Amino acid sequence: MTLKASYEHVGCDDCPIRHRAVCAHCEKDELEELEAIKYYRSFEAGQTIIWSGDPMSFVGSVVSGIASLTQTMEDGRTQMVGLLLPSDFVGRPGREAAPYDVVATTDLVMCCFRRAPFEEMMATTPHIAQRLLEMTLDELDAAREWMLVLGRKTAREKIASLLSIIARRDASVNRKGLLGPIAFDLPLTREAMADYLGLTLETVSRQISALKKDQVIQLEGKRHVIIPDMRSLLDEAGDDSDGGFLV
Repeated sequence: MTLKASYEHVGCDDCPIRHRAVCAHCEKDELEELEAIKYYRSFEAGQTIIWSGDPMSFVGSVVSGIASLTQTMEDGRTQMVGLLLPSDFVGRPGREAAPYDVVATTDLVMCCFRRAPFEEMMATTPHIAQRLLEMTLDELDAAREWMLVLGRKTAREKIASLLSIIARRDASVNRKGLLGPIAFDLPLTREAMADYLGLTLETVSRQISALKKDQVIQLEGKRHVIIPDMRSLLDEAGDDSDGGFLV
C-alpha cells in the first residue's frame, strides 16, 4: 500500500494533523463538507508541487513529509524562503497564482481541496476562516523570527534554531511533550540545511559535529537526532524561552 493510499481510508476525525490543520476547529457537519471536496496527492522527494506564477487549482495541508518554498531571481539565483512541515497550509485563498516554487524535500502527502469550493466554504464557515487567520499570523511571526536567525545569529545558533523548530513541530504533531529526551528523524539533508540557512555545507557539518561533541544532540546514523535536554538546545539557539518561532 502506498503512503497516499494509507491516508485515503482515514477519516478527518482520525487524521494525524487534525488538531493543527486548517480544519482544527471544525464541527462534525463542517468536516463532512470538507470530506466531500478533499482528495490526497503524493509527491516524491525533489518533485515540484507548484511552480511560481502557475495557477493554483487547489489548496491543502501537508499531512506527512516536508516541502520547501523557493524564490528565483531574474538571473537564476534561488533562495529557499520557507519550509512547510506537517499541518502547514499550501496555497492562499483569493490568490489564483502561486507566489513561490513549492518543492517536496522528502516524499510528501497532501490533503488537498479544490480551490473554488474551499473559498466558498470559507465564506460560510467561520471556523475555517478563523483557523486560517491564526495560521497566517503564526506564519508571520515565524517569518519575523526567521529574519533574526538569518540576520543576526551565528552559524551554531542557526543550526540549533533549525533543530529546535523541527523538534518542537514533531512533538506537537505527534502530541509528545518536550520534557525528557526528544527523538526525531531530520527531514532535511545537510545540503538543504545549508541552502535554507545561508551557510556552506562544510559549516553545517562542522556545527552539527560540534553540537554532538558538546552533547547538546546525539546522532544515530545521518538523520536520526536525539535531544537529551531541550533547554540546552534552546540555549544554544539563543532563545530565551521555549515558545520558539515556528509553532
